[in-house]
Amino acid sequence: MKIEIEMTDEPLKIAPLRLPLSGESGAVVEFWGLVRSMEGGQKIAALHYEAYIAMAKRLLYEIAQELLKKYPCQRLEVCHRIGPVAVGEPSVFLRIYSTHRSEAFQLAQEFINRLKSDVPIWKSPLLAEKEE
Repeated sequence: MKIEIEMTDEPLKIAPLRLPLSGESGAVVEFWGLVRSMEGGQKIAALHYEAYIAMAKRLLYEIAQELLKKYPCQRLEVCHRIGPVAVGEPSVFLRIYSTHRSEAFQLAQEFINRLKSDVPIWKSPLLAEKEE
């Protein structure tokens, strides 16, 4: 299994999926987490993400290793933004290569849940300007 973890303060630039694959993977699942226009009942312009990057990357890698034992997959790619991310833009991306789709979907769901609860990445809303 291969694990790639990236954190960047730039807009996410994800390489397109290159086909055909080796033949081992029967499914590729992608997840894009986007910034919504409302946060805590308030209209926002963006979210600002902060992270203790070294610890966040280490924990993301450990979570990936743990989940790949539970949901065997060939490859997991993770990219998370830090800094300001405007409404409608992606803040996180996952791509999972798996023999079967069920493992990839389950891994994606559990990985995002663990990222949100266990990894030192904090978000704060940047409020939208009030309309007159």
